[in-house]
Amino acid sequence: MSYGRDDQNGGIERGKFTNSGPKKATDSVHPGRPSVDSNCTIPVENLEIDKKLLIDPKKLYIGSKIGEGAHGKVYEGKFGDQVVALKIINGGSTTEEKMTIQARFIREVNMMSKVKHENLVKFIGACKEPIMVIATELLPGMSLKKYLESIRPKQLDLRLATSFAVDIARAMECLHANGIIHRDLKPDNLLLTANQKNVKLVDFGLAREETVTEMMTAETGTYRWMAPELYSTVTLRRGEKKHYTNKVDVYSFGIVLWELLTNRMPFEGMSNLQAAYAAAFKQERPSMPEHTPADIDFIIRSCWVEEPNMRPDFSQIIRMLNAILFTLTPSSPQPDASLAVISSSNGTLTTNTTRSARKLSFLRQLFAAKRAGNSRTT
Repeated sequence: MSYGRDDQNGGIERGKFTNSGPKKATDSVHPGRPSVDSNCTIPVENLEIDKKLLIDPKKLYIGSKIGEGAHGKVYEGKFGDQVVALKIINGGSTTEEKMTIQARFIREVNMMSKVKHENLVKFIGACKEPIMVIATELLPGMSLKKYLESIRPKQLDLRLATSFAVDIARAMECLHANGIIHRDLKPDNLLLTANQKNVKLVDFGLAREETVTEMMTAETGTYRWMAPELYSTVTLRRGEKKHYTNKVDVYSFGIVLWELLTNRMPFEGMSNLQAAYAAAFKQERPSMPEHTPADIDFIIRSCWVEEPNMRPDFSQIIRMLNAILFTLTPSSPQPDASLAVISSSNGTLTTNTTRSARKLSFLRQLFAAKRAGNSRTT
């Protein structure tokens, strides 16, 4: 979902929420794709939203459009006296499309209401009738994508870039701790707070619960940020299923961290499909700047390694990023790297297991060997 202020109202009149009839879907609903994954034991008709999550549509006021994506449009609005963001879901034109979109809407509402974190946009409520609407807190800041574009070709201060990365990683850690794969992590779905010092993750339209299904639809998300395991060595038929884990989000995070560091478009000069092909079949990655700090270089490269199981989890990423932040803050004490147990952002204790330490140590040695080989050939 792309967020950006727009003075036009996108064809919806300002004022009270009214039933304007069914809207024709403009999102890319794929014919033949089941409304939930084929091995899911919960049929569509049993997917329901807790009535406590529903809000009275008569209390909604729709203002100007501030964003648009494949699955709907976002408007500034009000719920009673509270200023909110209103995501209006495209309704679909055929029965099959409507069932698919309804299942996606219910899934998104249930997941957004389930997780609460300071780096996740706050869920307010939802409406099923007369059309599907999700109300969330309204962040006055722009998207990370627009912010980066506004300062280009300048780069972010390293400390601010690292701080943003910590915010993103903490949001993702919370989702993964609740068994949710976001599947569409990118700067478009990250919003800055009013002071432009923090970011929050938005848009659960493509998110899935790991506990619901293990075989999930491939070719989801946005190509430049998608993990290579979302593709097959042969072209997948539309809607075909492919096994993957929450490590697809870690790959996407690596691309976003590269953007925070460089303020460049990943795979620039390539089309979306060319970028996907380069990452999946040629094992290409965006080029790292020559003077990238070694620790950040390691995090990025470990996030986008080809083998998903070799990628770190977000609790490990947070530890590494926080260690970097300490070095960038002279007044702060250095963290004790020998500590085996630390507190993670979701309030639980995470043990730095021997297995995880060995995996990261192996990656460090691998990347060091590659750098040494490259230096000898140049």
